[in-house]
Amino acid sequence: MLKQIRLLLLTILLSITALAGNTKPTLTIYTYDAFAASWGPAPKIKEAFEKEYDCELKFVGLSSSIGALRKIQLEGKNTKADILLGLDTSIAQTANSTGLFTTHDLNTTKLDLPVAYSDENFVPFDYSYFAFVYDENKLKNPPLSFKELAAMPEDFKIVIQDPRSSTAGLGLLLWVKEVYKEKAGVYWKKLSPHILTITKGWSEAYGLFLRGEADMVLSYTTSPAYHIIEEKKTNYKTAHFKEGHYGQIEVAAVLKSSKHKELAKKFLAFMHSETFADIIPTANWAYPVVKTKKSLPAAFDTLTMPKEMLLVDGKIIAKNRKVIINEWLKALER
Repeated sequence: MLKQIRLLLLTILLSITALAGNTKPTLTIYTYDAFAASWGPAPKIKEAFEKEYDCELKFVGLSSSIGALRKIQLEGKNTKADILLGLDTSIAQTANSTGLFTTHDLNTTKLDLPVAYSDENFVPFDYSYFAFVYDENKLKNPPLSFKELAAMPEDFKIVIQDPRSSTAGLGLLLWVKEVYKEKAGVYWKKLSPHILTITKGWSEAYGLFLRGEADMVLSYTTSPAYHIIEEKKTNYKTAHFKEGHYGQIEVAAVLKSSKHKELAKKFLAFMHSETFADIIPTANWAYPVVKTKKSLPAAFDTLTMPKEMLLVDGKIIAKNRKVIINEWLKALER
C-alpha cells in the first residue's frame, strides 16, 4: 500500500513538473482601451504574434495610455506589464525620465514616417494627424481654421480630451501652442464657450459626438476611414485647417522590470513586420510605420492629408508641459 501511495505521489509530481515545463510565457501589454478592444487591433495582433512565438499575449486596456503609464508608475517594479504601448512622442520623454524602461536595440532610422525619429527606449508603430471630425449632413459649413472655430455661433459645441490624461488632449494643446505661441492662452479663452465638455480619453469624446451631443470632436484625419469601410458611411469628415495639423506618432517600450525582456523585444520588432503593419490601417485606423506589399484601402485616398506634420521635439515638451497645461487651465477658468 505504501509503495502504491509513493508511486501515486511520484506520478503527480512528474505531471506537475511536466505541466510547469510546458507553461507558455505570458507577455502583458498595458495600452489604451480602443487598442485592446474586441474591435481594435489587439485580437488580430495577439493571434498573429502567438502563432509566430510560443507564448500568451495579454492586452490590458485602460482609459488612456497616459493612465496606463501612471498605473505602471504606481505599481513600480511590481508591475505586471512587460510593455507599455500607446504613448506618443509628446509624452515619451516624460516616460523616459521615470527610469522604468529599457533600450529597444532596434534600427528605427528607416521607418516610413513623415519626420525623422530617434529614441533609445520607445519604438513607433503607427501615426496620424489630429483633426476635428464632423458630420457633413449636420454641419454644412465647418470651420477651416482655429480662428473660424472660435468664431462659430454661440450654440456651436465641440468635445475635446483632457491633456493630463489623454495624448489626444495633449496633442491639441501643443497644436494650439504651435500656432498661437505666447497668445495660446488668449485663444483658449475665446474657444472656451464652445467646449461642451472635456473627457478623460478619446473613446468617451468620440462616443458623445456620435450620439449627436456636439458638432465636432477632436480626433484624427484617419477617423473617417472607419466609417467608410466599416459602416459604408461617407458623411463623416475632417476639417482641413489652414494652420496645418499636429501629428501623433504612437510608440511602445519594454519595462526594465519585465521578466520576459527577450520576448518583449521580439514584440517590438514584430511591430515593424508586414503582418503588424497590415493590421493597423483598418483596426487602429492610422498609418503603419513600414511599407508593405499590401496597399492602403481606397478609403484612405479620400482622407485629409496635411502637407507636413507639425511636431514639437519631445525634450522641449517634457520641459514645458506643465507650464502649457497650467496656461490652458487658467484660460478655461470661468
